[in-house]
Amino acid sequence: MSRGVGIALLLAGAVVVLMTAPLIGPVSLPLAAIADPFGSDPSSRILWQVRVPRVVAAFLGGAGLAVGGAVFQAIFRNPLATPYILGVAAGASFGVAIVARIGIGVVILGLGLQSWSALAGALLAVAVVWVVTKLRPDAATSTLLLAGVSLNFFFSSLILFLQYTASFADAYRVLRWLMGGLGGVDASSVIQMAPFVLVGMLVIFGFGRELDLLATGSELASSRGVAVARTRTTLFIATSVMVGGVVAACGPVGFVGMMSPHICRLLLGSGHRLLLPMSAVFGGAFLVLCDVAARTIIAPAELPVGVITAFLGAPFFLWLLLRK
Repeated sequence: MSRGVGIALLLAGAVVVLMTAPLIGPVSLPLAAIADPFGSDPSSRILWQVRVPRVVAAFLGGAGLAVGGAVFQAIFRNPLATPYILGVAAGASFGVAIVARIGIGVVILGLGLQSWSALAGALLAVAVVWVVTKLRPDAATSTLLLAGVSLNFFFSSLILFLQYTASFADAYRVLRWLMGGLGGVDASSVIQMAPFVLVGMLVIFGFGRELDLLATGSELASSRGVAVARTRTTLFIATSVMVGGVVAACGPVGFVGMMSPHICRLLLGSGHRLLLPMSAVFGGAFLVLCDVAARTIIAPAELPVGVITAFLGAPFFLWLLLRK
């Protein structure tokens, strides 16, 4: 398959998914609801106030996770690297769990405290990894990955502590959120998540050449004029901003950041100037499809979307392990 055909297929598929996903659900909606976005008819309200924001949130969330996965796979030269490996998502989850446990609903600069706490937790995880790189400037990539694994365990233990000390209702709410889901997403959630995802992508898309070189090794990248330490730090922070915003709105949805870049590489090659935006398109459409499945498989009830992505991602993970 040529690269042009691959791009056309990805874009066409994403458009079809975005156009049809809002119409699919436990309640059938007439096509006439599309033409009445501000109407009081129940079908129009379900479409424009519930399903369209949910589809937009799923697309933004999937795009952010996919781009973050592509960045970390290049930096660490590891096909299994994702924002979850370095503890970024676990840190963001811990920040949100604290807010959910305390029950504070403060709005700062137009964004809820949950978004800010997720961003703070993600940046805390990155700060720890950054300290490791400063204390051990000669540390191998595997050392940074192990540092991320230890952070995952650390933040997970703190989240379990919060759950254990919470009331039954609060503990159950945190547990449901940790499964990853879009059931409570609305237009305000999209508005709160969009700045984090869009700003992070705006920064990352400017580092396509540097990511191509980092994927070949830090020594070669440095010899070609890349400021390796500064580039890594910038990409860590930009990715953490994205993941923090996504986790705050959607919960820790796994495997999207690992699967999407690999599938796009099979179709388009490994050049990051093209891989990054196409991973965003594929990851966004993929999470939208998973959310459609989550809300229809056991309708009128719905599954957390994280259950669907894990069901699809676990076999893919094993395939990567067994693949040469």
